[in-house]
Amino acid sequence: MTTPESSRRLENRIDQWRDFLRRRRAVRPVDVAELEDHLREQIDALIAAGLDCDEAFLVAVKRMGDLDGLSREFAREHSERLWKQMVMPGGADDLSGRNPRDAVVAFSLAAAAAVLFKLPALFGADMVAHAAFYMRNIGFFVLPLLAGYFVWKRALDHRMIARLAAAFGIALLAANFYPMEEQDVTLVLTTLHLPVVLWLLVGMAYAGQRWSGIDGRMDFIRFTGELFIYYVLIALGGGVLVGLTAMVFSSIGIDIEPVFESWLLPCGALGGVLVAAWLVEAKQSVVENMAPVLTRLFTPLFALLLVVFLSTLLISGRGVDVEREILIAFDLLLIVVLGLLLYAVSARDAAKPPGLFDYAQLVLVISALLADAVALWAIVDRIGEMGVTPNRVAGLGLNLVLLVNLAWSAVLYLRFVRGRGRFAALEQWQTRYLPVYAVWAAIVVVVFPPLFGFG
Repeated sequence: MTTPESSRRLENRIDQWRDFLRRRRAVRPVDVAELEDHLREQIDALIAAGLDCDEAFLVAVKRMGDLDGLSREFAREHSERLWKQMVMPGGADDLSGRNPRDAVVAFSLAAAAAVLFKLPALFGADMVAHAAFYMRNIGFFVLPLLAGYFVWKRALDHRMIARLAAAFGIALLAANFYPMEEQDVTLVLTTLHLPVVLWLLVGMAYAGQRWSGIDGRMDFIRFTGELFIYYVLIALGGGVLVGLTAMVFSSIGIDIEPVFESWLLPCGALGGVLVAAWLVEAKQSVVENMAPVLTRLFTPLFALLLVVFLSTLLISGRGVDVEREILIAFDLLLIVVLGLLLYAVSARDAAKPPGLFDYAQLVLVISALLADAVALWAIVDRIGEMGVTPNRVAGLGLNLVLLVNLAWSAVLYLRFVRGRGRFAALEQWQTRYLPVYAVWAAIVVVVFPPLFGFG
């Protein structure tokens, strides 16, 4: 008989099983979701046959672990990489990243991003004379294509596609509706904040129907971190290639700098996003092991940086400069810290007890919280002395959003390391808070220009 207590215990077991599966090599998020559906079907059938929840879970997992005939049949029907790897290791094709169709689609979309970026120039809208146009629309040259890639990969239904298309359309209108010039601060803020909104739409396409759940959003966080690493690696490789190309051509008296600035840099930067996304999907067994290592390496370093900064600030008695560039740099530091926290949370096994790295994370969160409070104090003080500007209000809002996230994260992490809370609570908090960043970014894009006279 199923009771509330047994149901709760069953969900906890499934959570642990899902976390374990996520950390296996080459297991994609969609594969995990598909496996979970299959596991739940088996559990439901076993419960209906008279087993209790604990027995049904153990038998269902055992059946899947035995790779029985049912699993083999499921693998053949779905022809997915995971099932072929798990169920038919001897006879399965090696699909670990060598699906030519995926590669063709991804590189075609990368080429489409480059064409989309150069298309306005054919009608006289070059980058120098129409900088404001490119600033408004920089995200639209690539992120709708990335969302389209996941729409195709996930085979999303028409309703979801219509919602995404409508959201991108509204964002495009909002970005181009207001009369702003390239020197206007509100346009710079729009350029910085609009990609945050668009990235959330990419996340909805990535997770599909699972976007409303914790798993879908946590998978998207993991994807974002791995994409960032791949993108940096591509950028470094591209930089070396361009440098060598410039050297070779300079030996015969040809300067490639104009071609680099007009074609290679913008087209490569935009197309690289699609290629990096494809690599995350296709080659995840490489970076999925590298990313947690980098997180563990840089978390103590960033924690040390913030602790030293706060100590120096306290000892020297100096204030924080709140000029626009300093504000952006300071917020970027806090965003990187938050990114480290998010990725570490997404990569951690929620069932494991607290360890040394968790204490390092807690120090990082608390020091980031204090640094954010210092920045907020400086911004409020500067607003009181010199008045309100779009930059200061945008900085104030972003730091308040970060403050709330970091403060509650610190509380939840402290509860966890003291054995008075579950790590899953921190996961839930982070995934539920994601839309807050997009909402604030949308406010900056839509409300700030008219509020500050489009200046």
